[in-house]
Amino acid sequence: MGDRPLFSLFFSLHLTPKKLWSVFFCICLFSKAGIIYAQVPDYEAALLHEFSSLNARQGVAVNATHFFVVNNTRITMHDKNSGETVEQWDGESVTNSARLIHLDSGMVKDGLLYAAHSNYPNSPMRSSIETWNANTLEHVGSHSFGVLLGSLTWLDFHQDHWWATFANYDLVQLGKIQPYGTTAATTLVKMDNDFTILQQWLFPEILHSRFTPMSNSGGSWGPDGFLYITGHDHPEVYVLQIPEQSSEVQWVATVKVPWIEGQGIAWDRSTEERIMWGISRSEGKVFSFSLPEIR
Repeated sequence: MGDRPLFSLFFSLHLTPKKLWSVFFCICLFSKAGIIYAQVPDYEAALLHEFSSLNARQGVAVNATHFFVVNNTRITMHDKNSGETVEQWDGESVTNSARLIHLDSGMVKDGLLYAAHSNYPNSPMRSSIETWNANTLEHVGSHSFGVLLGSLTWLDFHQDHWWATFANYDLVQLGKIQPYGTTAATTLVKMDNDFTILQQWLFPEILHSRFTPMSNSGGSWGPDGFLYITGHDHPEVYVLQIPEQSSEVQWVATVKVPWIEGQGIAWDRSTEERIMWGISRSEGKVFSFSLPEIR
């Protein structure tokens, strides 16, 4: 074909203008890595309930009777029906130098409340999983990752394994000249019951634009076998699928949730309905909403 311009070649094939633009559009879907990034379908969530909670800063966990609001150093248990405060764990009262400073998303399993923790925004990034009795909010356990893949932002349990994200950020922290790890290095991991990492995945480049300059903040496995995640700011939940043969997860849909601003989310596994919980940190509110079936 020599040095003939690409468009000249198309015209020599006698393509109609409509077909020509169709071919051009398909080419534009290819990334520089050779991967096609088609537009994923959008869905809409439906609001069910909202509650006020001044500690709604990082995320929310839920069980059959209560929801648990997570702040950096505080966890507040609320009655699931009335929203009234039932109990609170206050990390500010811990005076030793090892006290928790940046709790993030939480989840409830077998009577225990698990929450991701990191030393964000300090360096080097250190992370741990912290555990409370979900009935009394007594702190009962801690698993340290030390310095690993980034800052732990969420964890969940699915198909006999733990899953979590270690976040990295394009944001340059105060007093620094380099980004806090770069968002593209954010890593999804699959772990065994001892929290030993078995597999790792990255997020697609096109999804980074919904995270940056921050990162993936929340994640929760749905009853349909999809992984639902959030960024830090946008009122959206991203639906993902784990690939069989790739190190990059597949983005399959977006659910618009106008009441939340990213942050930690949680599927309500006490019901067969498709109910998720999330927060608005700017308004200090917690929301439950129903999600449509993802096709």
